[in-house]
Amino acid sequence: MTLARRRFLELLAGGAALPFAAPLANAQSYPTRPVRIVSGFPPGGISDTYARLTAQWLSEHMGQQFIVENRPGAGGNIAAESVARAEPDGYTLLLTTSADAWNSTLYVNNKFNLVRDLVSVAPVSRGPGVLVVHPSLAVKTVPELIAHVKDNPGRVTMASAGIGSAPHMFWELFRSRTGVNMVHVPYRGGGPAITDLLAGQVLSYFGTMASAVAQIKAGTLRALAVTAADRLVVLPDVPAMAEVLPGYEASIFVGISAPRGTPAEIVARLNREISAGVADAKIRQRIADLGDLPLALSVAEFGKLAADESEKWATVIRTANIKAE
Repeated sequence: MTLARRRFLELLAGGAALPFAAPLANAQSYPTRPVRIVSGFPPGGISDTYARLTAQWLSEHMGQQFIVENRPGAGGNIAAESVARAEPDGYTLLLTTSADAWNSTLYVNNKFNLVRDLVSVAPVSRGPGVLVVHPSLAVKTVPELIAHVKDNPGRVTMASAGIGSAPHMFWELFRSRTGVNMVHVPYRGGGPAITDLLAGQVLSYFGTMASAVAQIKAGTLRALAVTAADRLVVLPDVPAMAEVLPGYEASIFVGISAPRGTPAEIVARLNREISAGVADAKIRQRIADLGDLPLALSVAEFGKLAADESEKWATVIRTANIKAE
């Protein structure tokens, strides 16, 4: 082989490797400009809090600004669809919640599917709920509640934060497991629901830990069960719902997703950085202050969680024939 021919083949081989080397080089230098984290809910809520908490950590540890963009509407679908259509380059991310897992079934004409259209990058937290009742309701356990509702059909109210909200989903899962038929009273958000529950206008509610713990400890609400798989440190004397209804578990996951097709190297780096944030003592305390549990998973594990939650809640929604308003 002549020297010229050998040199030609070396150049040809090097050129063939360039398409594979370019994404790796891009991932190693990522990010080179600001990154958007799109949240499907208004500023000030818990989703917005998580988006800003994650953005601050990533900004401090990845050398570029991560900017939160709030795009509320349609239960988070507007934000999710916009990210699903974005360039899969790592510069547009989604603050993902369990709502994205069930919206594909809840909204009949929804053009977005969490599992199909996004890659689940990294979780941040998982938030269980707590079944609470007004003290005027003469029940102290879940079995007593079930018996009371069956003995008083059409008289026990169950508040929610609206059709398709987490409290509504948690209740529908409870209803599917027990067969109790309480009167559903949907509100426009958790705040009004808690206000009327404290006033005795409604009698029961699947609240978030952050919204209910103070009232439980003050005795203005009575906790019957937490919706986590096990008892919680913050309410050690309150049983897990699974102790009465084996297999019952209901919680909200929060994390970061990216458009399907985002380079695996960028996804892996974001997963490492976010997981490091979840392991940080200050962030873990902030998550605890919000009433939630820190959650760190690999990309594959988070993807499985998203798929499992999508299937689980799709079954609940179809069984109850729930339609988004």
